[in-house]
Amino acid sequence: MEEYIVSARKYRPLTFDSVVGQRTLTTTLKNAVVSGKLAHAYLFCGPRGVGKTTCARIFAKAINCLTPTADGEACNQCESCQAFNEQRSYNIFELDAASNNSVDNIKSLMEQTRIPPQVGKYKVFIIDEVHMLSTQAFNAFLKTLEEPPAHVIFILATTEKHKILPTIISRCQIYDFDRMSIEDTILHLKEVAQKEGIEVEDEALAVIAEKADGGMRDALSIFDQTASFCQGKITYEKVIEDLNVLDADNYFRIIDLSLENKVSDIMLLLNQIITRGFDGGNLINGLAAHVRNVLMAKDAQTLPLLEVSQQQRERYQQQAQKAPTPFLYKALQLMNQCDQGYRQSSNKRLLVELTLIQVAQITQPDDAESAGRSPKRLKSLFQKLLNSNRQQKVASQGGTAGRQQHKTVSTEPVKTDAPKPKSAVKLDGLGLTFKSLKKQEEVAQTDEPEVENKDEKGLFTQEQLQKEWRAMCDRMPKEMVAMAQRMKNMTPKLLTADSDAPKIEIVVDNNILLDQIKSIQKRVHATLAKSLQNGNIDLQIRLAETGEIKPVLTKRQIFDLIRKENPAIEKLRESFKLQLS
Repeated sequence: MEEYIVSARKYRPLTFDSVVGQRTLTTTLKNAVVSGKLAHAYLFCGPRGVGKTTCARIFAKAINCLTPTADGEACNQCESCQAFNEQRSYNIFELDAASNNSVDNIKSLMEQTRIPPQVGKYKVFIIDEVHMLSTQAFNAFLKTLEEPPAHVIFILATTEKHKILPTIISRCQIYDFDRMSIEDTILHLKEVAQKEGIEVEDEALAVIAEKADGGMRDALSIFDQTASFCQGKITYEKVIEDLNVLDADNYFRIIDLSLENKVSDIMLLLNQIITRGFDGGNLINGLAAHVRNVLMAKDAQTLPLLEVSQQQRERYQQQAQKAPTPFLYKALQLMNQCDQGYRQSSNKRLLVELTLIQVAQITQPDDAESAGRSPKRLKSLFQKLLNSNRQQKVASQGGTAGRQQHKTVSTEPVKTDAPKPKSAVKLDGLGLTFKSLKKQEEVAQTDEPEVENKDEKGLFTQEQLQKEWRAMCDRMPKEMVAMAQRMKNMTPKLLTADSDAPKIEIVVDNNILLDQIKSIQKRVHATLAKSLQNGNIDLQIRLAETGEIKPVLTKRQIFDLIRKENPAIEKLRESFKLQLS
């Protein structure tokens, strides 16, 4: 049986022209070979699997070629090229810095630089994953790198350039390798499939290229995996099944259902996706990328930014014609907020469901009940069902009233006004009741004192402001204890500390609390003016913008933050075996 070789090794490029997706770099290297203007050190950096080590080997082979071609390629005929192809060359050395990162390894390598080459012009040292070298090894390597022998060339390769010492980087010519585009990956996979005699679909190759995330080696590995599963014909359905990738049709369906405000259908589809084992966070990220592609498809200028197959591009264009641009902007904003809070959420599925519900309500017209003072209330998902229930209730009440009129005859005029249905809204879940709100309004309206110390112009700091703010909250009457507790969670900010007109800003995170505080704004103003000894305070109260609202941390979360910032506290806790009660 013939030995099997994976595609990443079998189809590894042997010439500059066969390298995929790095045309600018390969052209520069070929020109250097032709002109003979070679640096003593090169640094190849970029993501994994994009051809850094491969280009280093091709470059080293071309440097030592005795009869290079006119365009800078190795001839593959001379003794140096044949020795390299048969892996018996003594002029090209490869060192894996991940496993040989000590000072002794580098010193041993430096000793070999003293011996001139027997065949060819240069000794080329390729050091892969050079960022793994220790600091001492870097220092031992630095002197030789600065003034190497004339017959020595170093080629360093790394995926993490930021970990290399600046003194090393400054002595190298730096070549940044690009990530593989999806189009280049698909074209290369087609060539490999043709050589292997495998039938492929463009849709399937697009999924493989997207899964590879810019790495050609990863793409070829995934290609081998799917080829084994599909047995001769790689189709879109089989690739989706083998790689356990969420089908793009789900994203198209969610957006179509959202434009039609079909929340129930979206919830059923979400349940099917989660039941199949997909994570809700991955769904939100994938849906956000899908919406971004739809947004790019709306304009012919941004259409080339879609790294998808031609068939998928046409589907994006069709959906872009149906989706309004404001809907796409708002959907991206909601999904971005969901992604930010997904890790901290204790009920991740509920967060995903609420996000999809909000997306489905973007194009839904506002309810009649939401007009007026709080237009940002959630729209009713089952407004038709509520309206029908109310009509049935009114009809039943009307029938009961009619039967009672037949039993008792009265000379009083009949009242035709139908009884108003009671509101189903319960505020006790928010820590409020209509009774408490009424009491707060009565307390607020009883007396609204004016500032009495307008002549005082005392200076105060942010710390004094926060201290007096908490003291004021502690002195608030019992009827306003709930409101006082919410005000304690706020942090008033001293915008300007000028004694003539100091400005204080209070940011409120919702409309209900904003209305409550504005109803007692004069009392708060007078209290702060008296306690801070400044009657010219300018008190400003506004609603928080997106991104300004920060969650209130528990004692456990505060302790975890302190423990991360101060490792000594964690050692102290472990030494005494302390636990947070």
